[in-house]
Amino acid sequence: MAFESKNLSVLAYANGFTLWHYTTTETAATVGGVNYFNDAVDMLRVGDMIMANTDTDGTPAAGIFLVNDTTAGAVDVDNMTTVGGSDTA
Repeated sequence: MAFESKNLSVLAYANGFTLWHYTTTETAATVGGVNYFNDAVDMLRVGDMIMANTDTDGTPAAGIFLVNDTTAGAVDVDNMTTVGGSDTA
């Protein structure tokens, strides 16, 4: 499965910064891979953050990806910084 633009939406925008949300059945490792967001290169800017829900049909994870490069038509994001902890209950 590849990037699906219908699953990327704006949460907030201010001062040239956009906070996005993305949801997918892909794992965080796949989403964080080089070129995953290339189809959104015209929308994403360096410094934008993408709040993400990944692997929604398996072992769900949530976190934040930071857009760190958008040169030459390619988007690169940092590995996902996980949000949340373990559930001991």
